[in-house]
Amino acid sequence: MARLLASGVVGSVVAVVPSGLLADARKLLGPDIDVVAGAATRTGSVACGLAVLPSPVCSVLVHDAARCLVPPELVRRVVDALARYPAVVPGLPLPDTVKEVDHRCAVVRTPDRAALRLVQTPQGFARDLLERAHRSPVAATGAATDDAGLVELLGEPVHVVPGDPRALKITTPDDLTHAGWLLGLGA
Repeated sequence: MARLLASGVVGSVVAVVPSGLLADARKLLGPDIDVVAGAATRTGSVACGLAVLPSPVCSVLVHDAARCLVPPELVRRVVDALARYPAVVPGLPLPDTVKEVDHRCAVVRTPDRAALRLVQTPQGFARDLLERAHRSPVAATGAATDDAGLVELLGEPVHVVPGDPRALKITTPDDLTHAGWLLGLGA
């Protein structure tokens, strides 16, 4: 939360947490952060957060807590792009070759990595577009793994801005080690 707020472009934050952690989250985050219970899925949890946004909010950032090292300048880059595009995601070029495989793990094709990006958060949206995406029938199917995917399934364009390697997603022990290194805590 601190890095989002340090960007100087985020006016308010709604933290969506598991229902069993509401009291702890409220105590930890303090009175200036709205804390609401999430749902069983990412899409459902984002919808819970959208439902409590004040009416004057017209731009929304959706951010994963697992990307707790997001640099404030990346947040500003996404918000700046929202002035020109209704849907914006940060992304990094892929350093490795990617192979698409079938059910037997046989290579089907090798996509051109120059056209691929590793997408990060925060993802930014015009509020009306994001709410429309969450009301669409595809939102309930689980066909999209992020909010940009929901917007894409509406047939709407999503613009990519340069991401930042420091906005890594911390999900594995190796990710945690890397995060410690970035914070100067590890060797």
